[in-house]
Amino acid sequence: MCGIIAYIGKRLCRNIVLEGLSRLEYRGYDSAGFVCIDNNHKHLSFHKEAGGIAPVQRLSEAVKFDGYAGMGHTRWATHGIVDQRNAHPHFNCKKSIAVVHNGIVESYEELRQELIHRGHVFSSTTDTEVVAHLLSDLIDHHSDLKSALLDLTKHIRGAYAFIFLVEQYPETLIVVRHRSPMVVGLGDGENFVASDFIAFSDKTNKVVFLPDDSIALLSKDALELYSFEGKALPYSPQQIDQTYSDIDKDGFEHFMLKEIYEQKRAINRTIAFCKVIGSYNDEVGNPSSDITLQPHPATEYNDSVWRQIGLTKDKVKNLRYINIISAGTSWHASRIAQFFFEHLCGIPTRVYLASEFRYMPFFTEPNSIYIMVSQSGETADTLEALRLINSLEQHTIAITNVASSTMVREASGFLPMQAGPEISVASTKAFSTQVATMYWLANRMALERGTITAEQMHTSEEDLFIAAEILEASIEIYKFKIMQELAPRYARYDRFIFLGRHVSYPFAMEAALKLKEISYIFAQCYPAGELKHGPIALIDEKTPAVLFSVLDELIYRKLVSNAQSVKARKGHLIVFAFEGQHELIDIADCAFILPRVAPLLAPLAMAGLMQFFVYHITRQLGLPIDKPRNLAKSVTVE
Repeated sequence: MCGIIAYIGKRLCRNIVLEGLSRLEYRGYDSAGFVCIDNNHKHLSFHKEAGGIAPVQRLSEAVKFDGYAGMGHTRWATHGIVDQRNAHPHFNCKKSIAVVHNGIVESYEELRQELIHRGHVFSSTTDTEVVAHLLSDLIDHHSDLKSALLDLTKHIRGAYAFIFLVEQYPETLIVVRHRSPMVVGLGDGENFVASDFIAFSDKTNKVVFLPDDSIALLSKDALELYSFEGKALPYSPQQIDQTYSDIDKDGFEHFMLKEIYEQKRAINRTIAFCKVIGSYNDEVGNPSSDITLQPHPATEYNDSVWRQIGLTKDKVKNLRYINIISAGTSWHASRIAQFFFEHLCGIPTRVYLASEFRYMPFFTEPNSIYIMVSQSGETADTLEALRLINSLEQHTIAITNVASSTMVREASGFLPMQAGPEISVASTKAFSTQVATMYWLANRMALERGTITAEQMHTSEEDLFIAAEILEASIEIYKFKIMQELAPRYARYDRFIFLGRHVSYPFAMEAALKLKEISYIFAQCYPAGELKHGPIALIDEKTPAVLFSVLDELIYRKLVSNAQSVKARKGHLIVFAFEGQHELIDIADCAFILPRVAPLLAPLAMAGLMQFFVYHITRQLGLPIDKPRNLAKSVTVE
């Protein structure tokens, strides 16, 4: 959740750390802090800012001191309210040890009481501060730093990544990692540490992803890596060629708006990538290029995609169950994908909330796979579920947007989305590329199992390109009406009900989440067929009902009936419908009408227009769209 960057080297660190923090604000932005070994007096100097939406900017304006070793932190609060004393870094009593932290120390309360009993005085209500005090005691009682750090790990429960600056060891950055990601960047006479590679991506492309349960000691010229048992660990630097210079707003007012408009290209890149790894014919060229629809040449499909996700053709043919585990927006995409795997492959599919999964009975089943879906590949609940499943020797597959993530490294196989960096907290293109990836995978499994033909596989790929085209084109059709008329009208309401059936129900849940996330307007979602079982009591002229249609004729008829029930109670009805659905369109107070697509891809076609509508309602309210209150992009704590 929190953003961390640290530097040690031949250059003064203030600008390097503060620039890195600005890149990491998507991970948490309720407070920010900077600390370094001050070049003037060789002691720790620090400054913290809290509250508002620009603590890193205020920090950058306030910090005047500098040094050759320093670190910074942007916070997403878990323990302790948002104020300056709870902002990181935290210190021991003498302020000779500084720590920044991502994760949760579950044993902090008992440690805190023990340390208070020993005379320690605390300055915050966070779980992090206890670690600085504890390390201070351990350094006093051990003959060397390494022994003190090994002892530290025995006292702490939870998932955590710590970086320490210790005045006694001014030429060393100390990193301790347990189940919370941390990456080291190796430079020439300088080294970096961060919770995300983009914090220093233009400074070096040589990285080491720290293994779980490891301690790293960094100087400007070296990295020493140890296990929690004290054994030296070998490491091999990887090369990652992505630069932060590619990540900007390109003239858009917000990252969210830019990312809404990037969806067509992101979906096309994703399917192009899947086609390259799934067939002998590479007729799509560079996966990063734009795709234009054209007749498909005959393509013979191979089994390279199964190697990519760690399966064999026989395993795919004999699959009995698919289990998908995810959280938040990824869970909504997974719920949509359940229809793909069941309708196209004929495989019973279960979708689990990651936060609940580990606390339910687990039954191993032969011929089952577990698909973990996560934008970042670091989502704590999903990652812990993956580790549980791995421990039971079940097959795991990661679908994620970050090929270098922990989830990718620990899963049996993975299928990367090609969304590109997503900065806005509210997910848009990651959601749509998750849906597209799983639609393609379901069709490819169906082809392997013989439930569709190669020609139908080609058609499914064209259907994805068409849905992506409609996603973008529909925004342009309604763009000015939403901006000038609809957003001002609907920004006046303080609650909404969202409705869907079949494949449009999980999409309605995603739409309700989007409105809640960025506009802070209360929104509740129900299956439309459940209205009569209680929620219909909420219908009135002050509560707009937003209904998402489907392209199955039988279910559409049921939706029309649900819509009529809303209107019979003087409800205000907004519909997202498809061409030819006149009954639904005619009774709506506001209707968005889209061209028809392949029935299971209706949510993908509607995604852009829904996101654009919610975006402009929020913009009308004048709220911080990219950084909504209380939220962070990468949820790395449980």
